Amino acid sequence: MEMEITFPGNKRVDAQYRHFTIPTDQPKGQGGDDSAPAPFDLFIASIGTCAGIYALGFMQQRNIPTEGSRIHLRADRDPDTKLIGTITLDIVLPSGFPEKYTEAIIKAVELCAVKRHLHQPPQFHIQTHIGARHTGRSGRPCGPGRGAEGPASSTSGAHREAGRP
Repeated sequence: MEMEITFPGNKRVDAQYRHFTIPTDQPKGQGGDDSAPAPFDLFIASIGTCAGIYALGFMQQRNIPTEGSRIHLRADRDPDTKLIGTITLDIVLPSGFPEKYTEAIIKAVELCAVKRHLHQPPQFHIQTHIGARHTGRSGRPCGPGRGAEGPASSTSGAHREAGRP
């Protein structure tokens, strides 16, 4: 999977993925125009929508009507770390939902790929290319320009290549 991340102006940062442009922005209080969700909002939304597709699939596979069903997501910050400490997914099931499936739908939602990646997070490799056209693992170009300078890199944001800030 590859995406191109661009900076269209002010605090906007967009992701081009397949034939989609996924816009992000910052709230006005943080210097943005509030024209799109902030990147972290999309991260949290990806947890809820991933859970949602598993819940929806579970109901559709069993021909259970989905009208009135939804998931309410609440993300609570840890006051000490200021990071999200707890995410609660409250699955509101449609009236007439068979009680025999309540535990099974929870198990289905727990299979969400986003949630699973949080339990086994990927390693991050961060590189810079000054004036260079970077080629990703697929061999397809993923950056503007073309130059001769080599990349600086970092693994998980903690390591810097020798001689580079």
